[in-house]
Amino acid sequence: MNAPLRRNAALAFVALLASSGTLVCCVLPAVMVALGTGAVLAGLVSAIPQLIWLSEHKSLVFGVAAALLAIAGVAIMRARRYACPADPDLAHTCVRLRRISAMLYAVALLTFCAGAAFAFVLPWLAA
Repeated sequence: MNAPLRRNAALAFVALLASSGTLVCCVLPAVMVALGTGAVLAGLVSAIPQLIWLSEHKSLVFGVAAALLAIAGVAIMRARRYACPADPDLAHTCVRLRRISAMLYAVALLTFCAGAAFAFVLPWLAA
């Protein structure tokens, strides 16, 4: 019974990782420049040139993150209908896995929204 719940926790974690890519792509450079640490950003980009690729392909990064968030959200919503086992230990594990999945998913959504704000909304407002 806990296998679908473990899968949901894993899906929520993968969605969190994907939405963290949106932070690296768009929020990190903007915050570093705003704080006046442009030289540190230049050093970071020279050490990790893949950051430029993420910024150039932000639509793809956000599309993949949105797809993973949608898949994880559907799986977590479907799992709410599953009954937890009658055994107290298994029931506790079931409730804990549901809580972990929900918290990871909420953090992933917040991360995605912060990245989207920095990548798409703020530049649009500045124009």
